[in-house]
Amino acid sequence: MRHLAKLCTAAAAVVATLAGATTATASSAADQRVDGVIVVAGNTCTWTNATTSATPPSTLTVDRTTVNKPGGNLACGGGITAALNNNPTFTFDDATATARTDFIDITGQQSFVSCRYKATNLVWDRDGSTLKYVNRAFTATKTSGSFLCPGSVTTPVGGASMLFH
Repeated sequence: MRHLAKLCTAAAAVVATLAGATTATASSAADQRVDGVIVVAGNTCTWTNATTSATPPSTLTVDRTTVNKPGGNLACGGGITAALNNNPTFTFDDATATARTDFIDITGQQSFVSCRYKATNLVWDRDGSTLKYVNRAFTATKTSGSFLCPGSVTTPVGGASMLFH
């Protein structure tokens, strides 16, 4: 059961990570890429160099095929696998140093247990003047999966970050 809780938390954490966004002024060096990190129940989920459709602070989407394997390199510790089911859209507000994501839909799996979660209206805070954003607390609701999956999982403030470059 402990591993199942980690799986569900990991799915929610990946949701959080994928929901990141940036509002800082774009530089000419920006390459329309994003890296994500999330620590879940002691396990870290990461990816690097996922493709975005634009450069912040323009509204953009993250291409899930460049996050998920085989095109991307999303990986989690603790025997958990995860996959992003949508291409999240991000909007940015430089005046408030925040970003918003409409929704994130993610599936996490460990062994034979699969859990799918959706989080909506996610808010991210910019880290100083960088293009790094950290999440505000949010709850992801189960949309399908094993009866062993919790009905919802909560990711605390700072449980995920996104770095646009």
